[in-house]
Amino acid sequence: MSEPASPFKGKTGLRRILNAVGYSWAGLTAALKHENAFQQEVFLALVLVPLALFLGDSGSERALMIGAVLLVLMVELLNSAIEAALDRISLEHHQLIKRAKDMGSAAVMIALLNVVAIWALILLD
Repeated sequence: MSEPASPFKGKTGLRRILNAVGYSWAGLTAALKHENAFQQEVFLALVLVPLALFLGDSGSERALMIGAVLLVLMVELLNSAIEAALDRISLEHHQLIKRAKDMGSAAVMIALLNVVAIWALILLD
């Protein structure tokens, strides 16, 4: 017998879109309230996005610079979600949990290095 479907999966059309917007907003506000790294990266984005609009010579350059910054926020949200789920499962020290958290942290670091690389390539060209 198949597993029952989630009650959240039955929504369609406009109701589904409105629910998705609500869940997304709740996720953003939770990250801003509870995640120091996300707060710092949002501050960084508030500085860098306007700077990209000013420093980019073309639409493509501005899009790359802004996209790299937004990617950091996306990766941080995913990293925070992984950490929250793992903390819900267990607060005990376990090598697999540590590995998963370290990998999430590495993903954020790579996204930040991507910002540095893209901005350097554009601004130093």
